[in-house]
Amino acid sequence: MSSTKTDKELAFIQDLFIAPDWGERFAELIDQHVRLPNEGRALYAAAGTGSHAMALQERGGSKLSLLCVDENSECIELAQAKATATNEQTEFRIAKLDNLDLPDNRFDLVIGNASLVTRPKVRKMFSEMVRVAAPGATIALALPTASSFGEFFSIYWEALYNIGLLDRAGDVEQLITELPTVSEVEQMADAEGLKDIASWTRIEEFNYDSGEQFLSSPLVAEFLMQEWLALVPETNRADLFGEISRLINEERHEAEFALSVKATLVVGQKEHSH
Repeated sequence: MSSTKTDKELAFIQDLFIAPDWGERFAELIDQHVRLPNEGRALYAAAGTGSHAMALQERGGSKLSLLCVDENSECIELAQAKATATNEQTEFRIAKLDNLDLPDNRFDLVIGNASLVTRPKVRKMFSEMVRVAAPGATIALALPTASSFGEFFSIYWEALYNIGLLDRAGDVEQLITELPTVSEVEQMADAEGLKDIASWTRIEEFNYDSGEQFLSSPLVAEFLMQEWLALVPETNRADLFGEISRLINEERHEAEFALSVKATLVVGQKEHSH
């Protein structure tokens, strides 16, 4: 079940299925706890197809200049088309999240949605967000934290064991430990020199009627599973999916299978110039 989707297809899937559900949970945390400046410049990193960014722009008004960046050029194109159609002034640009091609100390607010950013890239993305923020600016990062996806990881481990791939079980351990704890995210903000650091966490659930529905859902199939499966050989994947599906159906006992996510937002203030 490796994805052969093009960037364009992934952009449309993100816009239609991911942003209104998965993305919305992280967006709500940002809306609840991040105050927009009355004027000045703001940056939104990993803006996807731009729906949340444009909602922020609408709230911020014409005195807030909002630049949005994402690594998928098709997401940027789709977002720009939506902004143009609604006469929205938001600007969209392609950029590497862990190497923003932007000057230091520029933005009065920097928001990052790392909910679908690969774990190893998050720290560098955050460093870049801090670098481009102006002294005194607010920096906010949303991401899943430790104990997210626990229900799936235990089934994943069992499925690997059942199909004779126990040597890959360590990979599941790695997926579990890769997710930072809330205090580790706060420490990351502290290490970047931020002050007045605060964080908020909400447990979000995504429910599925069957193992088949879970595995074929756009969020799982096209986004989460790409990272989770990276270490399993292609030749074993069909067996693995069959076993994951069987275990989910067995465990849920006619109830829905819930995938829980610990959605976390960390916010801090930049003190000095980088």
